[in-house]
Amino acid sequence: MRLCSTVLLLLLSPSIFAQACVIESVDQQVKVKICQYNRSIPEHLFKSGFCQPQLQGQTTSVSFVEQCPSGAFGVCRNAQAGGLGYVEDIYYYGVKSDARYLKPACEQQSKGQWITDP
Repeated sequence: MRLCSTVLLLLLSPSIFAQACVIESVDQQVKVKICQYNRSIPEHLFKSGFCQPQLQGQTTSVSFVEQCPSGAFGVCRNAQAGGLGYVEDIYYYGVKSDARYLKPACEQQSKGQWITDP
């Protein structure tokens, strides 16, 4: 019985369901890298919609990881995603001065909390 309850706890552990995607896009002048860490989006929606950007004129790549990589200059924590009450953390990499645009967007549009140098 003890083994069964241990297995059940492992299956219900939030780390088992950790899910993130790293999105990198490049156009002729700008390279962008973000990571979206899923907090409450159903897995199939996260993979098929939230992590599949449609950026016209840009080459994008998406890779799925358990956690967002280190090195982000800012994170929009608990960002409201998709207008359906879903929540994710968005990690931003690259040009630190972009925070002047990203912070207001995080707090006002996404209703998230901006965290610098996570």
